[in-house]
Amino acid sequence: MPGYLTLIFVCQLLGELAVGALALPIPGPVLGMVLLFVWLLRRGAVPEGLGDVAGGLQRAMSLLFVPAGAGVMLHFQLLGDALLPLGIGLVVSTLLTILVTGAMMHWLAKGDAQ
Repeated sequence: MPGYLTLIFVCQLLGELAVGALALPIPGPVLGMVLLFVWLLRRGAVPEGLGDVAGGLQRAMSLLFVPAGAGVMLHFQLLGDALLPLGIGLVVSTLLTILVTGAMMHWLAKGDAQ
């Protein structure tokens, strides 16, 4: 189990290093997740131990939202001042997500029908 946790952290570290060295416009942990995904694709399956470690991290994920919630409460007035643009952005991004997801499902389902 410590080996798989180390693998996750090494992928994240490699992502951070690559983003810092190449000045990429994506977060390092996201690139690290892509690296882990590529490794899993090459391997062909998710090892049981890695699934257990990832499940444990997922169960503790709610703790990661506590600092974000505290930050929201700290800047509540600032968020209130920008309520209209934030609300518009939220509604537009939600509608775009629904449209893109629907279009992708339609496109993918068309390939299955043939």
